[in-house]
Amino acid sequence: MSLYNRILVPTDGSPEGERAVEHALRLAAIHDAEVHALYVINVSSYAGLPMESSWDGIDDLLKSDADAAVEEVQSIADGVGVDVPVETAVVEGSPSREIIDYAEGHGCDVIVMGTHGRGGIDRLLLGSVAEKVVRGSSVPVLTVRVGEAGDTAASNAAETAGVAGSTETPETADADRNSADGTPESEASGSG
Repeated sequence: MSLYNRILVPTDGSPEGERAVEHALRLAAIHDAEVHALYVINVSSYAGLPMESSWDGIDDLLKSDADAAVEEVQSIADGVGVDVPVETAVVEGSPSREIIDYAEGHGCDVIVMGTHGRGGIDRLLLGSVAEKVVRGSSVPVLTVRVGEAGDTAASNAAETAGVAGSTETPETADADRNSADGTPESEASGSG
């Protein structure tokens, strides 16, 4: 029996969100699970438009973007060489509420979603879909920090530079793994 059978990955179709999608797909491959890709059309984001706007045109455009975003999950799976079943869904409503409802209603075992890692006034003013899902979901949530556009490349470059230029020696690596405060196990337990 596998820990995860159904993994929900909400997506907004952004390049930054691909990191969370890839993580969900790789997790699904390990657990031989199916992936549910969900796009929530946030109806409140266009509810304030003047009535003379072409609702049909806006609705069609939003649905087209949504369909492309969930289909991209399968393309990403193919690109990283992961062969897992991908179910797609597009719903309308409040993103956090719809994500929770979908996960609970479809028997998902975990939600894997990106978070931009905003803090302070940005989080206060903008809110955080991921935070609302974490607080409101009965289904476990795994968040993947994805950053803003352009940050991903800088972050990857920094990680690569950190690995290549690491000054960690095998002794310090072992010491760090031995105890939470970096003290080797023999010193931490007083047996050394």
